[in-house]
This record gives sequence, structure tokens and C-alpha cells, in this order.
Amino acid sequence: MQKVFILLFITIFFIGCSTKQPIKSQSSVILFKTPTMKFYDSGFITKYDNHFHLQIFNVGQLILNLEIYQDKICKGTLQCMSVKDFNSKYFHSTYKDDFLYNLFLQENIYFKDKKNNILIKVKN
Repeated sequence: MQKVFILLFITIFFIGCSTKQPIKSQSSVILFKTPTMKFYDSGFITKYDNHFHLQIFNVGQLILNLEIYQDKICKGTLQCMSVKDFNSKYFHSTYKDDFLYNLFLQENIYFKDKKNNILIKVKN
């Protein structure tokens, strides 16, 4: 009986620690231009079931690493903030909470906001 519990525990442990498989991953040229963030480089966009992983590289060095969820955005590995705080800091406080997540749901991404001086473009 004890062996069954140990085997069950080990199985649950490894299933819980397994990484989620991406649905789609593609290389892109990514332009992010906001008053506080400017990037125009090559990168990768990886789509998972519940979030997007955006990586931008310059000369082989990772310069931006974002995990984009509907309710939070993580910069780096442990620096997560609510989408409301992220929008206020990098875009504008009037943007909807799911703005960036919904933008990355599109196939061809082109967003321009002249009023707030924001341009986001992704070319696959």
C-alpha cells in the first residue's frame, strides 16, 4: 500500500513539474515603440494555451523577455505585474486590461496610436 502512495506521489510530482508544450512558435521582426520602451529587432513569439512568450534579441543577446497573460505580464522570470500596471507604465492607463494579450491573438500585428505615440508591429 505504501508503494502505491509513493508511486502516485512521484507520478503527480513529475506531471505537475512538466513544462507546457507550445502551440506555435515563430520568428518575427518586432517593433515596439512607446514613450518608455523602444525595440526594433528579431525575436520569437511562442503561443501557449493561456499565454504568449515574447523574446526580442539584438546581436544574439536577449533584450526583452515577456510572458503575456490576460491578467498579468511577466518581465524576466520573476517580475510580474498586473496588466493595468503594465499598461500604465508602458502604454497608457486608458488601454483595456487585455489589450496586449488580444493584440497577440492576431496573425498580422499592426497597431498605431498617434495620440499616445505608440507603434507595435510584428512581421513574420
